[in-house]
Amino acid sequence: MIIERSSNWREDFIQRFEQDGPWDSWTLYNKSYEIEKMNLIPEFSGLQAPKFLTNIQLLPHQVEAAQTVIEKMNGKAILADEVGLGKTIEAGLIMKEYMIRGIVKKVLILVPASLQNQWVTELNMRFFIPAVAYRKNTPIEHYDVVVMSMDTAKKSPHREKIYEQDYDMIIIDEAHKLKNHKTQIYEFVQSLKKKFCLLLTATPIQNDIFEIFYLVSLLKPGHLGNYESFQATFSTTKTSADGEKYLKELVNQVMVRNRRQDTGIEWTSRKVETIPIQYTPEEREVYDMISSLKTVSPVFSSSFTMVTLLKEMCSSKEATFLTLNKMIQKGMAKEERDFVEEILAKLMKLEINSKAEKVMEIIENANDKVIIFTEYRATQAYLQWYLYTKGISSVLFNGKFSKSKRDWVKQLFRQRDQVLIATESGGEGINLQFCHHVINYDLPWNPMKLEQRIGRVHRLGQEEDVHIYNLAIENTIEQKILDLLGSKIDVFEKVVGDLDDILTRKA
Repeated sequence: MIIERSSNWREDFIQRFEQDGPWDSWTLYNKSYEIEKMNLIPEFSGLQAPKFLTNIQLLPHQVEAAQTVIEKMNGKAILADEVGLGKTIEAGLIMKEYMIRGIVKKVLILVPASLQNQWVTELNMRFFIPAVAYRKNTPIEHYDVVVMSMDTAKKSPHREKIYEQDYDMIIIDEAHKLKNHKTQIYEFVQSLKKKFCLLLTATPIQNDIFEIFYLVSLLKPGHLGNYESFQATFSTTKTSADGEKYLKELVNQVMVRNRRQDTGIEWTSRKVETIPIQYTPEEREVYDMISSLKTVSPVFSSSFTMVTLLKEMCSSKEATFLTLNKMIQKGMAKEERDFVEEILAKLMKLEINSKAEKVMEIIENANDKVIIFTEYRATQAYLQWYLYTKGISSVLFNGKFSKSKRDWVKQLFRQRDQVLIATESGGEGINLQFCHHVINYDLPWNPMKLEQRIGRVHRLGQEEDVHIYNLAIENTIEQKILDLLGSKIDVFEKVVGDLDDILTRKA
């Protein structure tokens, strides 16, 4: 075979040159020039993405956060804005910017299962990023942007499939759920290769100072030293004012946190009220009997069991009854069983729930939409029945609802019912700016759960002052919870920054 260089191109070139085209169409040239100019991006300052995002109105603090992460933090950061300021928007903007620059193509986004579809919709509709929700048999190797439930991702065979991929960016929403190095999801995320990584959480410290250590260590191992040196230097019992300031400076090198008051947006106020409640003598008798169980039976010697029962008794007799009855079914000595059955008998004779009566009073005074947060499904069902007997319409919300049912419940609350009764899962993924009253019927141990609950209503789009009612029965475990919540808030503010009001401030 003989291969010869063709010379035909010369004739074609001369013909086009003499006839002025068609390659030099001025319109075509200009378009080509603009594309090349855009792709060149002469310097890595300023954002290119906003001018292409026609379906979203970006707020100044969101643009500034994205720019800070890209230009100063090398794409590894904790996005810790207060609830409702748009951390998802900031993450989408950062991702889009890196994609436009040709630096990021393949992205894995880990979220709570309830937020999976919400993320996919936001990325597709607002950022024009073709994200897909991972299902059981999704071939993730064929998709560039995958949104996956945390619980799914950490388990086989999904975990192994992810390890086979080469992702440019990892994004984790509600990153406080990673907790520490002992959890399965933390170990999984730690094992992922992370060229760029964003951790989204309004509450980087939930219970103790070591939670921020583990989050920062995912992004920049060694930035806060190893565990032993961190403990020795920054333990809450040892840290001086200078130490707290130094730790805050270190954390701020990898964390962006916007507060409502810093956004330039005019926000409505929070009106927080802690309401003490007095037990009836009959309720107090049952509470004291439950408290004495630890001296009667080794079955109740576990502090966790006792704390659970005391908290349930502060919630409803229904929640308490279910737990005690289950414990009887598991078996116990006759003397112990007799005492528990005596408690159950007194429990079921109670005709008044003092806390529920206070809820009714608040609802009547509000004369408006109200959301109630409880920690127990039994209490949730009881409250719905109790309100029904008083002529108040309500709808239930819990974490087992599908996305369509969640949307339906939200619509019922908006258009028909006066009260939404939610378990803890109602603190995530449902936005209720049309509601202005929040009753914390049961207090959590974690102050950040209170912030997440309140953030369902006190967020962008809220036009009224938000009224928050924290209920606590005097001389019970709830009084101890209030004191502990105050201590944990103090730790959070020393390391992360000021927190909007969630409890009544002490003078």
